[in-house]
Amino acid sequence: MIRKLQPLAIFAAVLCLGACSPQSVQTSGVEARIAQPSAEIERDRQAILAMVGDYAVTFDFRETVALQKDYRPKEAYVTHAQEIVRVIEDRGDFISLQHILLVGDEKKIPIKHWRQDWAFQPAAITRFVGGNGWENINLAPEETQGKWAQLVYQVDDGPRYAGLGAWRYDSGFAEWASQPSWRPLPRRDATKRTDYHAIEAVNRHAITPDGWVHEQDNTKLILGGVAAQALVREVGVNTYVHSDSIDATTAMEYWEKTSDFWRNVRAEWTRLETKTPGFGLTVQGEPEEIYMQILGIASGLVDGDTTTEQASADARDIIREYTAQELKPLHIRLSEVPAITPPSGE
Repeated sequence: MIRKLQPLAIFAAVLCLGACSPQSVQTSGVEARIAQPSAEIERDRQAILAMVGDYAVTFDFRETVALQKDYRPKEAYVTHAQEIVRVIEDRGDFISLQHILLVGDEKKIPIKHWRQDWAFQPAAITRFVGGNGWENINLAPEETQGKWAQLVYQVDDGPRYAGLGAWRYDSGFAEWASQPSWRPLPRRDATKRTDYHAIEAVNRHAITPDGWVHEQDNTKLILGGVAAQALVREVGVNTYVHSDSIDATTAMEYWEKTSDFWRNVRAEWTRLETKTPGFGLTVQGEPEEIYMQILGIASGLVDGDTTTEQASADARDIIREYTAQELKPLHIRLSEVPAITPPSGE
């Protein structure tokens, strides 16, 4: 049975999944290439850890250049939120940061948001291949030398995207940029558009005097032909500004009650990332029916309606119900890509 969340919580739970793009690294089950962080990567670690804190956030996405005839860029998408970021795991060469939204006027409601994992010189990643499918690939040491993978997961801890790149400091601040990679549609588009199928993105994170910024250079892609076609370019700038006025109490109370549950959920997704050649979701488009059920189970745990053991078992059943490991082959099956509507500015 699907446990329903309040409308406000439903909206917040999926707010700005675009902040979240196409490969993900394997967070466990893969032997690290270094045993402990050396002095030369400690500066990188501190840049990653600088993203921890309480923030007033602005999400700003603007389509800039139309690349198909008669297409007109959509209106800008701009929204604001309060968000806390906390370390939930730190193994030296691996750091996991959990984002939790705080929504509401008088009483703040905590909503588990996206998660970003950082892995130094990963041995393998899980790459988004379109159509809600991912393939697991090994990486050669020369590909990852001196680089960190950033892996982004959505609200139910299922994979969204990842990128590989090196932290740089030559401009007087810490900045990381990924190589181009594919990612699923963000919710802001997945729930109301059918004119493109994937995003090719370059992801950038920069540490600023007031906090940090997450920049995205996006190209929205039409799939289904011999080659992907670009529909429009988009610039995303998500700005995180430290705020002393945010009360993180309810967020931390939520996490205290649910952290063991979410650890077990992550373990099930990690099993798919590390023990299979690839996997896909059995639903196409926005996977709301999956993540709403898992978020609902977490809400039941907070309310005392279930136990961690039962909640974890229920979540595993849902993940296994909606995932398949028999995609043949694991890449875009062009004949099954949904049709698009003609480009327009409407």
